[in-house]
Amino acid sequence: MKAKGFTLIGIFILIVMLALAGCANQSDGDSQQNQGTTDQANDKGQDGSVGADGTLEPLDETATVKIAEDGSASGAGFYIAKERGYFKEYNINVEFVKFSNSDQMLPALAAGKIDVAGGISSASFFNSIAQGIDVRMIADKGHNIKGDSYFTFVLRKDLQDEITDYSDLKGKKIAISTKNAVDDYIFQRMLEHAGLTRDDVQFTLMSNFGNMLAAMANKQIHAALQIEPLLTKGIESGVHVKFGDVAADFAPKAQIAMVLGSPKFVGENRDVALRFMAAYLKGVRDYNDVFVKGEGDKEEIIKIMTEHTALKDPELWKKVGVTGLNPNGRMFVDDIERQYKMYKENGGIQGEVDLDKAIDTSLVEDVVEIIGEYK
Repeated sequence: MKAKGFTLIGIFILIVMLALAGCANQSDGDSQQNQGTTDQANDKGQDGSVGADGTLEPLDETATVKIAEDGSASGAGFYIAKERGYFKEYNINVEFVKFSNSDQMLPALAAGKIDVAGGISSASFFNSIAQGIDVRMIADKGHNIKGDSYFTFVLRKDLQDEITDYSDLKGKKIAISTKNAVDDYIFQRMLEHAGLTRDDVQFTLMSNFGNMLAAMANKQIHAALQIEPLLTKGIESGVHVKFGDVAADFAPKAQIAMVLGSPKFVGENRDVALRFMAAYLKGVRDYNDVFVKGEGDKEEIIKIMTEHTALKDPELWKKVGVTGLNPNGRMFVDDIERQYKMYKENGGIQGEVDLDKAIDTSLVEDVVEIIGEYK
């Protein structure tokens, strides 16, 4: 999921990362029916892709997979798989590539100049696809989970006795970082839950999450939809308190970020893609072992995260809510469709997106069949 001023892009990426803690309700995510197929997908077992013992054999020749990733904590699966040698086991070399914005990254992905990237749900993302940028959503890279939602509403500390229910936000000034993107979607879901409309509150567009914290401290806003690590910092400094639980209260299956793949990688390079996904999911499973189950080598995993992300304080890693990552890679497909519908209804999307084509769950399903379900 930059440093300077916590800009929208930097913080979004930083915490497309940090904001949410593990996948405690994976059984919900895993039970959801996924959609989308890849017409070019090879059958498992073709060209010796699956060994006699049912496992994936290493590639005969080393393959390089280019990943657009610049330090977001939601890239934990990539980092852990790299540092623990899971990619190397399959004879895959990964190369991290940085882009300044999605306007540059998405065309490069569609053209096969890079193989894998991360994407945040937004109208602009879907507009790119509608305008002919052919990329596929192939796996989970961040979602809401109960207890530590990806985005969390915070309330000015001095108002916690006055505002005790979402309906009490009527007439209040609420800071949201974007319009027609996933946090705006979460905001809309909250209003519906509270029986309010946008006219009932003062929507305050504030793209800089750091400015939200400062505005809260200066009593310029009443509430905000905040992300980590600013969520934890604001609580520790006495500026705000956590208000409600997005996942538990009204958005239990909100998909925030997705692993994206180029059509060439997912289809033509299927033997490489299968192994890449297997290594990625092994990394995500290690992440869940540590942050959800409380098992495994927590110090090692935190060390890997501090090396690859912008959050360098190991002690803070023990306090913040970490990103929810599904150890079986499955996305909340129904929620992606619901977000698309909202952006469309709000006039944020021009053109049409074939979601059955854009959402391709075949790779994670094939890999989970090989490596087994994470329970």
